[in-house]
Amino acid sequence: MDLVVAKYGGSTIGDGGKYIPNIIKNIKQLSVDSKVMAVFSAPLVLERGESRSITDVVMWVGYNAERGIPPDLEPVRKLYDDISLMVDESLRQECQDTIKTFLSRCQDALERSYNERKFSDINRAQALGYSGELLMSCVMNYILQSNDIKSSFVPYEKWPIITSEAYEYTNFLAAESKKQLQPTLDIIKEYDVTCMGGFIGKTLTGKMSTYERGGTDRTAADMGILLQRYYNVRIVWEKNRAVASADPKMVKSGLLEVKYLSYNEARMAGMFGMKILDTMAIKDILDNDVYVPLQITDMQDSSHTTIIQRSVNNDDNHPIKIVTGLGNCAILRLRSSKFLDLQNSLEQVKRYNEFVPLSPYTKNNMWFSRILFSDGNYVRRNEEYLLKFDPTATIVYNRGAITLIGDDMWRVQHVVSKIAFQVGEAGINILNMDAQEETSRIIIIIEDFKSNLPKAIRAIHDIHQDIHFI
Repeated sequence: MDLVVAKYGGSTIGDGGKYIPNIIKNIKQLSVDSKVMAVFSAPLVLERGESRSITDVVMWVGYNAERGIPPDLEPVRKLYDDISLMVDESLRQECQDTIKTFLSRCQDALERSYNERKFSDINRAQALGYSGELLMSCVMNYILQSNDIKSSFVPYEKWPIITSEAYEYTNFLAAESKKQLQPTLDIIKEYDVTCMGGFIGKTLTGKMSTYERGGTDRTAADMGILLQRYYNVRIVWEKNRAVASADPKMVKSGLLEVKYLSYNEARMAGMFGMKILDTMAIKDILDNDVYVPLQITDMQDSSHTTIIQRSVNNDDNHPIKIVTGLGNCAILRLRSSKFLDLQNSLEQVKRYNEFVPLSPYTKNNMWFSRILFSDGNYVRRNEEYLLKFDPTATIVYNRGAITLIGDDMWRVQHVVSKIAFQVGEAGINILNMDAQEETSRIIIIIEDFKSNLPKAIRAIHDIHQDIHFI
């Protein structure tokens, strides 16, 4: 039997839930010939003319609680009260009682943060979960039932996503999750649509945990990993657009729609700036060695779709698929003899993978390795840990990393020289360029200063259509 894991993010829900009718229509279409697991992000609220995720709102309330400001959830309550008006009158009181219960649990977590002057760990996880994804999945279940859809939801007591003991930035434990899957399978079997909150996990000891921001994408991937043994699974991340050849906020003209990405291309693009998909979703799929059909789809027009598959596909007939970049990066330089110890510790102990080794170099007859971290804030928080591996190590902050995405770029003549010339012509100094034939990877390091990053991305994107296969 076919099953679609469909993820709906905040932007597809819309301010105050204004796009929920589109989600209902989309789920009805998907459920014609498939079971559907609908994974929901936290909704958006409009504040002073600006869209904000409920996650951001509650985090702000939590950080204020740390500073001694009593927590106030009134904007959150009002949002859900407004959304509950989409529920049929026969179910509305039950829905509103559920909202009240969940927000009471969120309030309790925030009160503990206020009393302890600490918004982190289990308090943070519960505040975000009970106000965001978990609650939204319950409310959406009532809305779907109100529209004659046979639906249910996964209660947290039967949660299938088991994670490491970290409450924040936690990691998916596939083997343990498979042991907890049966209650969810029972729900899927009985109903046409199963609603579930994203971003949230449960530790081995039964405590609530959270993924990184954007973690609802990852939840959809993890459920695909768990369910592919029982169903013909397809994962669809429903978005407002398909993948483009650059960030539309940085490049306003000449954008191309990317029809195909390999797992590797999607992983690298996500790590270095492509915001449309959480890179950890692809990592979990790769780590668990499964093949599940993946696609990013414009929910308004499914003809605009990016298909992500295991191996490269060049039906796009273009060697450079995406030009992307990320600011606030950091580079750690250390003796090469210490590099493997640090790499193993990051991956096995810290369970952290958001870094890329750059090409080593030699100085004064000694080899040095360099590691590019995509999150300078992570490096700042963990400086002591990173530097203990080599007392001579140094860290450089405020770096921008521009990445060209395309597994077949190695087949292009003069691609590195053309790109370097274009960045230089834009008046930007290249601090380092790392190109590897084996991985078909090109990373350009610049100073993350003022408008350097978007200017360099625009400069490269302006000529990327003129670069062709040999």
